[in-house]
This record gives sequence, structure tokens and C-alpha cells, in this order.
Amino acid sequence: MPTRFRLITYNIHKAIGVDRRFAPERIIAILEHHNPDIVLLQEVDRGAPRSKHVDLASMIGKTMGYDHRAVSMNHHMKRGRYGNATLSRFPIHKQRNIDLTISWRKRRGAQHTAIELPTDRRQVVIDVFNMHLGLSAMERRKQIGHLLDTPDMRRLDASHPCIVAGDMNDWRGLLRKQNFAVAGFACATNRRPGSHRSIKTFPSYAPTGGLDKIFYRGCLKATHVFRSRLKLAEVASDHLPVIADFEIGD
Repeated sequence: MPTRFRLITYNIHKAIGVDRRFAPERIIAILEHHNPDIVLLQEVDRGAPRSKHVDLASMIGKTMGYDHRAVSMNHHMKRGRYGNATLSRFPIHKQRNIDLTISWRKRRGAQHTAIELPTDRRQVVIDVFNMHLGLSAMERRKQIGHLLDTPDMRRLDASHPCIVAGDMNDWRGLLRKQNFAVAGFACATNRRPGSHRSIKTFPSYAPTGGLDKIFYRGCLKATHVFRSRLKLAEVASDHLPVIADFEIGD
């Protein structure tokens, strides 16, 4: 029997909703409803006045009982920092932040974690890359090109289970064809099998763009992928979370 797990990627916008209210309890309620095993968060504040100096990754992780957490702060402000966070029910064996900053542009990163999932016969390590890409198409192409050329990625055999997900800021869906397909990745967040149109996630209250994507390769099968339909998700952040159920094959 294949091992199943649920992953969610969610740009939480510092837990500041479209109503401009800082309310991390809304993010927690949405995550609790969807009950993921692995949580990939972007725009996660630590020590920033706008989010009441809260360490959001720690707050969310402790409240929800995720014993394993990795946090990578990419952007430093005058007071406070923010970046990406990975929360997991399964052990995180290693973590590394890969700098994806291009030239003078805003600092960006990909958080690489190796997560160990138990199966009936053996332990399976899945390499997960949690990222938030830049705003221009050229910047994003360079960032993904750099990621795919890092030792973190190059050492992984194409059959090894690997997930790359996050806020790609990829309005036109160019990264799928130009970068990921060439590297052997399938896109889980197409609206339906065979479609090239992405599940729309932004803006949360009336989505027109599929910015939040999940790519995968290796012995993984995406069995069900959807965006949150909760009314609360329409106001909790400016992005909707995307949820993916996976099976691990042989």
C-alpha cells in the first residue's frame, strides 16, 4: 500500500488579511481545516512591528503541534525579518537556504528540507524546496535556472521523490515549460490533467492568477489537488492556499 501524505503551500502575507488585520488565528484555522502533513509557508514574519513582533512560524507550529520546523529569513527590514517556513509532522533531516537573489533585486530564497516519511517497508526521504520567486519573468527564469543547477538539486536522481512549490509569481505559466518540464518535473497545480492552465489563487477574494504552484518528480503521484474554498481563506491572506494529496510509489 503506497504511503499517502498531504502538502499545502500558502503565502500567508504575514498573517495580515485583505482587511488589513493581523490575525494569525485565521491562518491556523485554515490549516487545521485542511489538516496537511507538510506545510510550506511564504511571507512569514519574525520580530516585525506589523505582525506584533511575533515569530509566526513558531506560533503556528506550536499551536498546531508540528514538532519539526525549518525557517529561512530572506529579507531583513529595519525591524524584523521575513521569509519561508516549512512545518512537518515528519522528521526534517536537514535544511538549507539557497540564495536566489538576482543582482540588486529584492532578496529571495529557496528553503531546501529533506523530510523522512515512514512507509510499510522503509523510510523514504523526500526533498522539498519551498520558495518565493521574484516579480519579473527574467528574474524568475534565472532563479529557477540557478536552483536546478545547485548541488542540492543536481545530486538528486530523477527517480528520487522531490517537490518544488511555493509562490512562483508566474502569471503566464512560463516556468512549467521553460524550466520544470525540461528537468523532468510534472505540475500538480494545473486545473485538470492535460491542461496548461493553473489553479487560480490570487487575489484570494477573486482569483485571476495561478501564482502558487507545486511541481514534483520521482516516485510520487498527485492524487488530488485543489485550492481552499473556505470563506475565511478569502480574507485571511491575499493568496489562497493550494492543497495536494500525494502517494509514494515504489
